[in-house]
Amino acid sequence: MKVAVLLVLLTVSECSSSSLEVQTGQNATLPCKYNIKHHGALSVCWGRGEIPISGCSNERLSTDGHKVTDRASGKYQLLGRLDEGDVSLTILNVMASDAGWYGCRVEIPGWFNDNKHHFKLTVKRAAQTTTTTTTTTTTTPSNRETSTEQPAANHTAGQLTSTEPLLTLSSSSMKPEENSSVPLVLVFALFGLVVLVTAGGLVIIIRRWRHLNKLPQQQIISSARFSSTASTLQLHGRGSAVENIYQIDSGGDGGEYEFCP
Repeated sequence: MKVAVLLVLLTVSECSSSSLEVQTGQNATLPCKYNIKHHGALSVCWGRGEIPISGCSNERLSTDGHKVTDRASGKYQLLGRLDEGDVSLTILNVMASDAGWYGCRVEIPGWFNDNKHHFKLTVKRAAQTTTTTTTTTTTTPSNRETSTEQPAANHTAGQLTSTEPLLTLSSSSMKPEENSSVPLVLVFALFGLVVLVTAGGLVIIIRRWRHLNKLPQQQIISSARFSSTASTLQLHGRGSAVENIYQIDSGGDGGEYEFCP
């Protein structure tokens, strides 16, 4: 009778189960939440295997509702909002050994009121990607002669692969010739600029030299002009003096005057 009552009480407590499948190397999140507004902050534990009557078997992580109180290793994390009742377990970098059953137990005060959530984690190996490398071979004239001894299929394949490098070589060999014309244009432009600057300098020097040569000639001409004007003034003065003397001699009533030099 007591066993029957115990079984009935166990069935009353909330219990659920679900499954999750991930690949190796990924992160697996096992959801678990409770109504923190109704119950307040509660203690929660996570364990591997089925959930026992009390606590968690093979405990992986536990919390008091505010922070993590115990942890088996750093790969088990509570990344949800504890203040909102989110106690979902995240397993980082899942490996094949992490597969199996996990249990979340939310300890609600009272007899047989705990919430239990079971999860079956299935881990598959990630698909491996293989990379293939292809190599191309170039054939010289000597190799072409020896390649005639090989089968016809290989010979045609060698010819097809050899044309691509030849085309690339021809296109690459043409680029330096096209680019080489650019420095020549720059050299000619610089040479022409130097010639123009030199010619301009020579023109300026010649003009200054001619200007300096003209200065003495202008000074001579101005001095000659000054001397000629001075001589004309002297002659004019002498002429006026003679005229004055002549007027004095011819003036008066015909008397004689004694003129002192």
